[in-house]
Amino acid sequence: EDPEGAAEMLGQLAGDVQLTIKELRELAHGIYPPLLADNGLPDALRAAASRSPLKVLVTVADDVGRYPAEMEAAIYFSCLEALQNAAKHAQDATVELRLWTESGGLLFSVADDGPGFDPAAARRGHGFVNMADRLGAIGGTVRWDSQPGHGASVSGSVPLVA
Repeated sequence: EDPEGAAEMLGQLAGDVQLTIKELRELAHGIYPPLLADNGLPDALRAAASRSPLKVLVTVADDVGRYPAEMEAAIYFSCLEALQNAAKHAQDATVELRLWTESGGLLFSVADDGPGFDPAAARRGHGFVNMADRLGAIGGTVRWDSQPGHGASVSGSVPLVA
């Protein structure tokens, strides 16, 4: 009976729902997945890739094993962030996620064949800061490579010895 009141109430509800979704995402961002804890990076990354709306090819080297929880979490959440960014900004892309060891480090890369971006602008974004902070806290590094029209690649490494 009150269309204006109903519209106002729906607008308020929509805002409340958006706020709730944001809070849930922030909460979920810090939760350690049971599959990662139980099975390690290869299985956890394959499961994350299977949930992506994009086609994701996962390649894990045979020598990748189990590592300290903070190392596995840093790489897992960095790869997850890169997959989410690809899904958001490169909707029709194919993604290749790789995990391997080399020269005393555990390395990963998430590369897509999407539209690319300006890496200087990306360095100011939350995703880049989150990855740099997570990996930097355990002595690791992250690098974004891209140019408009030529896909994007996020790669990182963590030393396996202190």
